Amino acid sequence: MYSLIIYLYNLCVIVVSLFNPKARLMRRGHRNTWRILRREVGTHTYVWFHAASLGEFEQGRPLMERLRREHPEKKILLTFFSPSGYEVRRDYPGADIVCYLPFDTPLNARKFIRLARPEAAYFIKYEFWRNYIEVLHHQGIPVYSVSSIFRPGQIFFRSYGRGYSRCLHRITHLFVQNEESQRLLAQIGVTQVSVVGDTRFDRVIDIMQTAKPLPIAEAFARGRKVLVAGSTWPPCEDILIDYFNRHPNLHLIIAPHVVSEDHLREIESKLRRPSVRYTEATAEQAAEADCLIINCYGLLSAIYRYAEVAYVGGGFGVGIHNVPEAAVYGVPVLIGPNNKKFREAQALLAGGGCFEVTDAASFAELMDRFTEQPEECRQAGRAAGDYIHRNAGAADLIYRATLPRLLGKS
Repeated sequence: MYSLIIYLYNLCVIVVSLFNPKARLMRRGHRNTWRILRREVGTHTYVWFHAASLGEFEQGRPLMERLRREHPEKKILLTFFSPSGYEVRRDYPGADIVCYLPFDTPLNARKFIRLARPEAAYFIKYEFWRNYIEVLHHQGIPVYSVSSIFRPGQIFFRSYGRGYSRCLHRITHLFVQNEESQRLLAQIGVTQVSVVGDTRFDRVIDIMQTAKPLPIAEAFARGRKVLVAGSTWPPCEDILIDYFNRHPNLHLIIAPHVVSEDHLREIESKLRRPSVRYTEATAEQAAEADCLIINCYGLLSAIYRYAEVAYVGGGFGVGIHNVPEAAVYGVPVLIGPNNKKFREAQALLAGGGCFEVTDAASFAELMDRFTEQPEECRQAGRAAGDYIHRNAGAADLIYRATLPRLLGKS
């Protein structure tokens, strides 16, 4: 049944690709995978990391980069499922080969593993590809699940999902984020499990420690109270821009989730104070503006360092974006109401490092409070930063647990 569903999904992608550019990218990428593997693999074996998209890639990245740093003789293969992951990281220098992972059919699984020659496989978070895992298991290749998290409603724990859940028994070891995941897995007989936390914390600390100075952002933020709003969408932009327009002592750096000319103009039309786009500004122009609009990708994780307060978008729509990315800088983080499925956000809310905004009034109340009570703002920031550092270390635990087998020592 599982393989039949995969075949039907593949057929749907073929049909949709006739008019959807993202689906066309995926189909083209799957075809190119076989050419890439035949051309690049040669006689080497590879340590294989698979991520669905960019978020999962960032969770696997600390492991890849440590392996590359300490054992450069090891070859690394990185695969993606989503075009939004592959197209952004196709030239990632931390891997020797980067390609798509074709659909999880029995034929594709056997063909891919034969061509790729993996000596170990790391599947990040929610990636449980049954046919690939079965082939790896039968060939004696260790398979690790990294930063995985399980909830009662998932298919593995339903009566109709027992067949699919068998793939979890084939995984050599699961490194899960929390005790609940371990308990749920034990209920279905999966016991090769360790609770290590989320490698995302290690990644955001790495980013913070290696972030390069941004002279334009520094010139803008120097001596000012700055709200950095990251990954924003129009509903939250309406709230925070309205407050910004009415509070001249507050300065705003806004990094929209969608950087398009139409969206940038929409933001500018809402502003009643001087603004400048990042890529079009000099340091002098940035220092004179009240709002700095980040009109490019790749800077947000470093820009949070200039915040006195951070707002992480998505909570009035599909769900909040990367809260740890802001919290690691030791600043209070504001988020929208769609945050219940995000473990780190819930923990930060409980610990006083994060605050929920439900409307314009609650946003204004929080911002006013932080302005009038700066020590409360600093205390909230410390709570946020402490939470990140306290929960770091998962990457090291996974690395030390799996490295001996990679080096042939166990």
